[in-house]
Amino acid sequence: MISVLSCVLTDHDLTFVLMAALVCASGALLTANLFSRLRASVGTRRFLWLFLVALVGGATVWTTHFAAMLGYVVPFARTFEPTLTLISLATVIGTTLFGFGLAGFNSSRSFIGFGGLVFGFGAGLMHYIGMAAFQMPALLSWDQGFVMASLALGGGFGALATLAGARLRGRKAIAASCLLMVAGIVSLHFTGMAGLTIIPFRGLAVPEQTVSDAVMLFFVVGVTAVILASVGAAFLIDSQGMEEASATYKHMALHDPLTGIANRLQLRERLANALRSLDTASGTVAVVAINLNRFKDINDLHGHASGDMVLREIAKRLAGTLGAGESIARVGGDEFVALKTGIRSTADLKDFAARLKMEISRPIAWDHTRLTLGCSLGAALAPDHGRDVEELLVRANLAVDAARKNARRTITIFTSDMEEASRQRAAIAIDLRGAVQNGELELFFQPQNDARTRSLCGFEALVRWRHPQHGLISPVDFIPVAEETGQILEIGRWVLETACTTAAGWPERFKVAVNVSAFQLAQDTLPLQVATALSKSGLKPERLEIEITESGVITDQEHALKIVLALKELGVSVAMDDFGTGYSSLSTLQSFPFDKIKIDREFVKSLTVSPQSAAIVRSTILLGASLGIPVLAEGVETEEQLGFLQLEGCKSVQGYLFGEPLPERRAAKMIEAALESDDLSEDESGALAVGAGALVIPMRA
Repeated sequence: MISVLSCVLTDHDLTFVLMAALVCASGALLTANLFSRLRASVGTRRFLWLFLVALVGGATVWTTHFAAMLGYVVPFARTFEPTLTLISLATVIGTTLFGFGLAGFNSSRSFIGFGGLVFGFGAGLMHYIGMAAFQMPALLSWDQGFVMASLALGGGFGALATLAGARLRGRKAIAASCLLMVAGIVSLHFTGMAGLTIIPFRGLAVPEQTVSDAVMLFFVVGVTAVILASVGAAFLIDSQGMEEASATYKHMALHDPLTGIANRLQLRERLANALRSLDTASGTVAVVAINLNRFKDINDLHGHASGDMVLREIAKRLAGTLGAGESIARVGGDEFVALKTGIRSTADLKDFAARLKMEISRPIAWDHTRLTLGCSLGAALAPDHGRDVEELLVRANLAVDAARKNARRTITIFTSDMEEASRQRAAIAIDLRGAVQNGELELFFQPQNDARTRSLCGFEALVRWRHPQHGLISPVDFIPVAEETGQILEIGRWVLETACTTAAGWPERFKVAVNVSAFQLAQDTLPLQVATALSKSGLKPERLEIEITESGVITDQEHALKIVLALKELGVSVAMDDFGTGYSSLSTLQSFPFDKIKIDREFVKSLTVSPQSAAIVRSTILLGASLGIPVLAEGVETEEQLGFLQLEGCKSVQGYLFGEPLPERRAAKMIEAALESDDLSEDESGALAVGAGALVIPMRA
């Protein structure tokens, strides 16, 4: 060790040594980086990186040796033999190519280490060939111990350098590989030079050195620097490209490709971060699930291009209304989730929900059409409803499912009973799949009567599900599930065909009314289904009435109007159901050629106790009269309600005062009773009016 240090300090010009060290360090750092890129690459790119490793690694070793030799102090003239000098350069580049090829193309520790050993031995071979090119009027005597030690140091550090570069990760791998490479090159050179003894010999002729050491050093180091700079620039360009690609991939992984806002993965990260820093003193965290209503109808009617445009516009609006501590993500289809931190009260949450809802409800222009969507919002709060990401997301979804049943609420907050309701809905969805094929569905018929004479006019067909285990299930429980799962189309077709077939067996004076869901109305095939049902059953079109709600036409009024006109061309009548509960019932009534208006039962139920309900019912009857559209009032349960409706001029009524929904057999008996009453003589008509209660079916038979 002492002789090696003495060689560095006394036998070399430190200016040249420092220059050699600079080349060695920078070259080794670039070589280590290139080696890591070689290991990470696949295909033909690996050979490109191998070539660059060999060029840079070989040039680094050779230039370090050459610069150090230019600084080697001898008391007489010396020069370098060109051929051997170039052979030494070719040797080190070739052995570096072979060594790093073994280390870079294999995963075995043995091959990786052996490749580094080849690189180190190649550097040693270059050193001694280069020393053979070092000409002076003297004989060179080598200490074999130092020679072997230099080769061992070069090979050993070379093996450690490749192993570190292959086994470690990131910057640690590059730093360790670089330091070990520098240690190998430096220890090899100076240990070897410490074993050199120069014996002057006057008889040897040495060509005169025509270029000064400083100029030669500048030239050699300059050329190598150009090589290192060029390769380094290529490496940096590739690294920048990889960073940009990595940033692009990261952005793609965390953002929805259609709308550009956060996706489910980023939502979960944001929520997890919010939960980790949750401090109830500064407010709770709200997870707000958002479902767009009737979005599938837009896709079905106008194509996926319109649906994509709607989603992009909704995402843009929602993102634009966000404030501090608020974020939005699209988690799939027509589903969004918003996060808000710092919720201190229910009022804060409702204000946030109102902002979101307002942005979604604004009309969207598409191909000369104004598309209008509604939405349902459900929320779960941390820590009240959980501290786990998945738990909060699931409970927010349960809340939004419940929100669909009550569109008038701004937002529905999770409660524990929603989980039980969710399990029940899932069970219903599974069992409902085979209900039509298994003959589990039944039609019940609720009578519709003339308001003035009380005489029977017809029936509204209402579907019931007789579950094999749970008995009769109300449509309130299974129709929403059928609409969510799309099974409403099959059920609706069955109801239509069965109602027409049943009504075809009644006397011609009795009509049948069939409800059509918004999902059915959105299908272009509805008029064809109605025509098929009429043809199969033989029912005259004028005896069939199709009832639609305003929510069924609000999404796309143009398409809904086309369907209504097609139905009327068939000869069937079309009624507007649940009048007064929609977004703009008067506007809808003006745009559509309805044959009947049905007043919602909620207004009728409270008309004798609520001046507002009474005013709405009265105004609706007057509106119908002015437009020449008959009005039917639903939910009539008392004589007082009937009296009000008769006084105001309502044409027909429906409700428990005249009968609850009846199975087909009992509906047929009611028809028979009505026909028998018609056979009474005109003299008995007064008695008929008094005894009209004989036709009344008890509300809870």
